[in-house]
Amino acid sequence: MDYVLLSTIAAIGMGSLAMFVRMKAAKRPATARKIILPPIFMSTGALMFIFPMFRVGPLQIIEALAVGMLFSILLIRTSKFEIREQDIYLKRSKAFIYILVGLLIARLIAKMILSNSIDVGELGGMFWILAFGMIVPWRIAMYVEFKKLYRQLHGAGKPTTV
Repeated sequence: MDYVLLSTIAAIGMGSLAMFVRMKAAKRPATARKIILPPIFMSTGALMFIFPMFRVGPLQIIEALAVGMLFSILLIRTSKFEIREQDIYLKRSKAFIYILVGLLIARLIAKMILSNSIDVGELGGMFWILAFGMIVPWRIAMYVEFKKLYRQLHGAGKPTTV
């Protein structure tokens, strides 16, 4: 089995896992920790760049980051919070699942096309950069919205009378 097929199967598995985790997350209250930790955990993947096969050039880094940041806009627009029962919950969005599936399909098509002209290791590095460039702005936006609702719910920032 070649690397492109193996990584495609892995991408489908990870995409399915992400959708499952997202659906379960909407059932429990959100916390700042749950919002912040995924990009931190994902950042360990940067260790792949220790190995020369995964290294990409400056232009490829910029391209991958730009595409990731563009894709993050879709995720930001479909990730909203609401206050329920004195807790903050992530709202369920039917569009979110379709967007995740669409992004996964776009990624698989791009991988099939680009694997003919870009080495599989470099391509793996580019897709990691794309994913990191997508998750960081998305999670920052989620954190900002969460903190706004948290202050609203807990009255932080209200002037006190003496």
